Formats: sequence, C-alpha cells, structure tokens
Amino acid sequence: MSRIGTVESLWRYPVKSMRGEELPAVFAGFAGIYCDRLYAIHDAGGRKSFPFLTAREQHRMLSFQPRFREPAKSIAPPNLVEAENLPPGATPIYGDPADLALDVETPAGERLAIEDPALLELLRDGIDARHQLSLLRSERALTDCRPISIISLQSIAQLAAERGAPVDKLRFRSNIHLDLLDSNGFAEDGFVGRSLRIGERATFAILELDPRCAIVVLDPATGEKDPAILKTIAQRHGGNIGIYGAVLVEGLVRQGDPVELLD
Repeated sequence: MSRIGTVESLWRYPVKSMRGEELPAVFAGFAGIYCDRLYAIHDAGGRKSFPFLTAREQHRMLSFQPRFREPAKSIAPPNLVEAENLPPGATPIYGDPADLALDVETPAGERLAIEDPALLELLRDGIDARHQLSLLRSERALTDCRPISIISLQSIAQLAAERGAPVDKLRFRSNIHLDLLDSNGFAEDGFVGRSLRIGERATFAILELDPRCAIVVLDPATGEKDPAILKTIAQRHGGNIGIYGAVLVEGLVRQGDPVELLD
C-alpha cells in the first residue's frame, strides 16, 4: 500500500450532459457518486443501445446548470452514519425525492423545475424532429459505462503540452480529479486491475481506461468544437484518457483526501 497523491477536486453532474458542480465532498456508493447523473433526457428516437439526448446532438445542453434546492441534503444518504455503524456496515438508502428537488438554470437565466415540460421544449429547439424527449430519473447513476470516472491533472497537462494549447479539465466530465506525486502524465493507466483507497474508507476497483467520445471536443463553457483534442487523444493515447472504476467499499470522499494504491 502506497500513497500516490491527493484529491484535487470532486465533480458531480446531476443531469446527464448538462453542466456539473464542484463539491467539497461526495459520497461514493455502489451505484456511483450520490446524485450524479440522477437524471437524463431520454430520447425515444435515439439508438436503442444509447437512448439519451446529449451534448453531441444538442450542444446547448452544456449551458444548462442543474441546482439542488437543498444542496446539503444532496451530498450523502440521510442515514449514512447509522448505516456505517450497523455491523458489518449496511448499504445506505437513497434520500426522499422531495429532499432532492432539482431546478435547472437555462442559458437565459430562467430557473425551471427539472419536471417542467418547458425544459424539454427548450432542449428540442434546433434539433431534428426525430428526437422524442422525456425525463428519466434513476438512483443508479446514468453513466455511459462505469459508475466512477477518475483523471489526473498530470494527464491533462501532458495532453495540453502535446497539442500546444491549454485544455480545460472539465471537458472530460470526470468525478474525481487527482493530483498525483508522479509528475508524468497518464500514470493512472497503470492502476487498471488494481484498487485505490481514497480518504478513510472509500475503495475503488479500477476496471479500465476511459475511451473518449466526441463530447471532449466541445468547450464546456461555450459548446464550441475543437476536434484537435480528440485527434491528439486518438493518435497519442489510443483514444483513452482517464480511468473507470467501481466502488468496492462505500464512503465519503473529500477534497484533499490522500489516495492510496492498495495492490
């Protein structure tokens, strides 16, 4: 077991493909980060294997900002302390939907409840009529592949050097950003098949590299395209940057927590 770095920042995306939020702490559960990708926009006209509307089809989604009405209740399950004290440790329950009420701030500054049909109308604007949209909610994080995504600042810095321009870390929509002791980029590639402990108890199995799609070419603030980023990732790193994991032991993860490689 060896310490390999610290948590630089933590991010959660309450609505799939909309803007995220930085948090001082998150609860990492078996289903993913608590309240991460809690909602998605289901697209009945999309592919059966991936029936979601994302920023690939509607770039403006990146300008919509979800906000919980009671942020403190969205950090961790309401019975977390009691569950952890029940030997050998019970799985905490998800919070009541009323405590996790969510609004979305539109690019125009209007605040709409996530269930408001007007929100779907805004997302339909400018896209093909074949897209048939509805709201989907799931207590299992509606992620593309694995429940947890992790990336190091060093990998982002190396990618920026390779392409000769700054790279915003938010392009990659990862949950956990690591500041590693190893100054070389892509050191996290070597964690695949091993386990990480972050903080006091949260433990993650690192399952695979994170293969990147066209979302990374979109500026997270403006939605403008920069295809050179994905091209560099493909040519230099086989299309991968960052790693995917699954939770082995649930627990809180805090900004600044130590990160240990267990095996």
